[in-house]
Amino acid sequence: MLNKFRNALYSVVNGAEGYPGERDVNDGNPGKLAPKFPYSRPNFLQLHSQDEVMVAGDHNIRPIIVPRDISKLPWNTGYAEAVNAGKSLKNEDQSAIYEGFLERNTRVSTSPAKEATDLTAESDLADSAGGYRLPYYYFAIFDGHAGSGAAVSAANQLHYILHEKLVDIIDHLMPENELETVPGKPVKMFIPAKDLGFQSLVVGALEAAFWEMDKLIEEDRFRYKITGGCTALVALFILGKLFVANAGDCRAVWCRETGAVDMSNDFTPETERRRIRKLAALKPELLGASFTALDYLRRPTKNDIGQRMLYREPYMTGWAYKTIAEDDLKVPVVFGDGKRSRVLATIGVTRGFGDHDLKAQLGGVPIKPFLTSQPEVRILDLEQESITELDVLVMGSDGLWDVTSSDIAAKVVLSSIQGFLPEDDSRLTSAAQDLVMNSRGKHTQKGWRTVEEKVATVDDISVFVIPLLPYKVEYEQWQKQICPEKLSIVETSHECSNTREMVNADTGDAEMKETKPADADGLER
Repeated sequence: MLNKFRNALYSVVNGAEGYPGERDVNDGNPGKLAPKFPYSRPNFLQLHSQDEVMVAGDHNIRPIIVPRDISKLPWNTGYAEAVNAGKSLKNEDQSAIYEGFLERNTRVSTSPAKEATDLTAESDLADSAGGYRLPYYYFAIFDGHAGSGAAVSAANQLHYILHEKLVDIIDHLMPENELETVPGKPVKMFIPAKDLGFQSLVVGALEAAFWEMDKLIEEDRFRYKITGGCTALVALFILGKLFVANAGDCRAVWCRETGAVDMSNDFTPETERRRIRKLAALKPELLGASFTALDYLRRPTKNDIGQRMLYREPYMTGWAYKTIAEDDLKVPVVFGDGKRSRVLATIGVTRGFGDHDLKAQLGGVPIKPFLTSQPEVRILDLEQESITELDVLVMGSDGLWDVTSSDIAAKVVLSSIQGFLPEDDSRLTSAAQDLVMNSRGKHTQKGWRTVEEKVATVDDISVFVIPLLPYKVEYEQWQKQICPEKLSIVETSHECSNTREMVNADTGDAEMKETKPADADGLER
C-alpha cells in the first residue's frame, strides 16, 4: 500500500491527453468542447500532411525532425526536435518563430508579426507615410504536460499578445519626432524626473504578455478543450538587445567559444521551494488538511511522534529542533528532492501557463495558486558585446537539459559549427541535430542510452540554435539608415550611462543599479 501511495505521489501528471479522470475530446460525448487550435507541429517544419506528423511522432524510432527549408528561418537558424519514448501520446513540446515590425507613421500604426514561413528576404525600413519601421524577432518553446492543449494555444497566441504590449510602448521605442531624439533613448517620466530605460518597458511588456496569456487560457477553457499546462521560454531580439523570458524549466544558453553562459534559471519545485513554502505559510487555507509548509531534515513517521527532529519554518534558511506531533505527519507542500520534487506531491513544474483545473492527488486541493506565469527576464546587450560567428543562443526544452549540461551543449555546438565552412547554411541545423542526438541517444536492449552508455532522456526534445552575429549586423545597418546623424547620441545615451538594469528572479521587479565592473560574460544580471 505504501509503495502504491509513493508511486502515485512521485508520478507526474502526464496522462495521454489531460489530467487523470479528464475525458477525451473524441470519447463520443457530443456535448464535449473542441480544441481552439488543432494539434500540429511547428509551421516552420513544413510537415504538409498528417502522415508526416505521425511519422515525426513515432515513439519507437524517435526520428530527429528538422525544417525542410532552413532558408525560411531567420538567419538560417537551426532547429531540431524528437518525440518522447512513450511518456505521452503526442509530442507535447511546441515551438514558434515570428518576425514583427513596429511602424511609426501615426501614433498607433503597427505591423503585426509574421510567421517564419512567411518571411521575406528583405523589408523596407521606411514606410509609405514617411515614418520608419522597427523590426524585432521572436523565438519561443513551450513544454506541455498533461496534454498539448496549453502549449498549442501559447504557440498560436502569445506572439500576438506580446506585439500589442510592444505597441503600447511604441512612443518610447520609436519616438514620434526623430529630429529631437533617437530610438531607445531613455525618457524622463513623472516627478521627480527619472530616466526610464526602454529595457524596463520591454521587460514589462514580456511580463504582461505572459500574464495575459495565462488569463486567456483560463477563460478559454470554458469555451474550448485546453488540456494541461506548459512552461514557456521566449527570446526577443529588439533594439540591439536580446531579452530572454523564462517561466519554467526550459533553458536558454549563450554558447561562446569561451564556454556557456546561462541566460535563464530552471524553475522547478526544488529551486522554488522557499517561494512555495512562504506562500503556504501566508495562506494555510490553500493546503487543505493534508499538507504542511514546514520542512524536515527527513520525513517524520508515527514512530517519531514525541521525538525531537530538525526542521525549519518557511522564513528560515537554517535548521532548528522541534518535538514531532501528529500534525507534523502531513505531506510537505514541496514533496521529494531534485528532479523528483513535486508541488503538493503532484506536479513537477512551478511556472508557466494553464493547469487551472489541476488538483492535488492527495486531498484534492487546487494547485494553481502555487504556480505562476511570471517570467524571469534576462537581457544581453549585443551592441556592447564582441559577437562572432561562433556565438549562438541555444534554447531547449527540459528534455535536452535532463541529459546535456550547459557546458556540454556549448562544446557540442562549437564542435559541430567548426566542422562546416562559415558559408554553409546547414551548420546550425546540424548543431541542433547533434544536441538532440546527445540527449536522445540510441535505442539499445537496455533502452535509450547516450554515447557514454548513460540513461538518455525519454522526454520530448526541442532545440533552437540561433546565431547572434547576423542580428547585431542587421541592427547596426538599421541604425545607420534610420538615424545616422544620431549614432553618437545613441552611443552615449542608449543605455550606456552609469546605470544598468537588473531583473529580480523572485519578484520580477526591474530596478536601476549603479554600474559595476562588467562580468566576463558581459551579461546584465
